[in-house]
Amino acid sequence: MLPTENRLRRREDFATAVRRGRRAGRPLLVVHLRSGTTDPHVPGESVPPTRAGFVVSKAVGVAVVRNKVKRRLRHLMRERLALLPPGSLVVVRALPGAGDADHAQLARDLDVALERLLGGGAR
Repeated sequence: MLPTENRLRRREDFATAVRRGRRAGRPLLVVHLRSGTTDPHVPGESVPPTRAGFVVSKAVGVAVVRNKVKRRLRHLMRERLALLPPGSLVVVRALPGAGDADHAQLARDLDVALERLLGGGAR
């Protein structure tokens, strides 16, 4: 499970990550990353923690499959939070093939997407 302080919850934060962040697409998912050190919702000069959110639409599958994909993605993201710059916003959007993928395939696609975004590679 992702800790409470690392969860992306507000619609505005999702929109900021998707519209103003960089994007890396893979066959099973798309990762949006907005690097930043300031959060307009937090008063003071402290650096907010990295936060992640997930979008899993009905195209992925029925409710049981969508929830399984979300649980897997949350687990994978929790292990990778330390790799991201503090204050980053990450949105992971699952594509229809994610419902049939196993844990290792999701991990591989997430790793490649994050590596591309952090390394400054092509979109």
